[in-house]
Amino acid sequence: MPASLTLLTSFALVLGLVGCVSGFLAGLLGVGGGIVVVPVLYHVLAAFDVDPALRAHIAVGTSLATIIPTSIQSIRAHKAKGAVDTDLLKLWAPFVAVGVVIGVLIASYATASVLTAIFGIVAALVALYMLFTREGWHPVKGLPGRPGQAGMATTIGTISTLMGIGGGTLTVPALSICSYPVRRAVGTASVIGLIIALPGAVGYVINGWGKAGLPAFSLGYVNLGGLVAIVFTSMWFAPLGARTAHTIEPRTLRLLFGVFLTITSAKMLLDSHRIFS
Repeated sequence: MPASLTLLTSFALVLGLVGCVSGFLAGLLGVGGGIVVVPVLYHVLAAFDVDPALRAHIAVGTSLATIIPTSIQSIRAHKAKGAVDTDLLKLWAPFVAVGVVIGVLIASYATASVLTAIFGIVAALVALYMLFTREGWHPVKGLPGRPGQAGMATTIGTISTLMGIGGGTLTVPALSICSYPVRRAVGTASVIGLIIALPGAVGYVINGWGKAGLPAFSLGYVNLGGLVAIVFTSMWFAPLGARTAHTIEPRTLRLLFGVFLTITSAKMLLDSHRIFS
């Protein structure tokens, strides 16, 4: 088998496995598969000698594109369980969308080191939440008023777009801290993920259009090869994760995922420092 074909086959197999894990986690924990996809795809692109200045943007843009079908599958599963809060979505959706626009605009000017650093810092914060908060920890008794929720939704939309995550990574902890039922938070976050991913992916296509050095099969910063490989498996595993979320206690998986995020954030921050240097 030619070396190039071997690399392409390895690329597809690795990202297919990533799709299984990210799809399952998206459904189970509501954390958004992008938190897994972005760092793995970033390092796969490095193995393919893609320009370091482009890797973070491609990883984020492609991740957002993969979240679109995964979110649709998760929404269907959570709606069947009655776990989507339509009233909350009516309030949050416009502000999440505003945050997406802000995130796309920032990303159009941000360097690779900035995107990598943002991912590393937020991933570290999520890891701390996963590792050290106990189930049922609700320090705030209820959601804030409309201005406070607008700020939460806008911030989640902005940061999620810069990181290439679907929003659940930030939405579920934010809602849970405010004494919001966790399973309802997971279900509602699946819809917020779609609100972020669809316009966010389009924005990364536009931002990267015509850039020199993009890998084959790319539309702007969205790589179609990575998109297909990940989506093919993640669409099957997102509903499985959503169903599992309603039947088991995910604390052990939260701890393992927290360890994974700790290692990932450290590596991304180290890479960001190297790019800065």
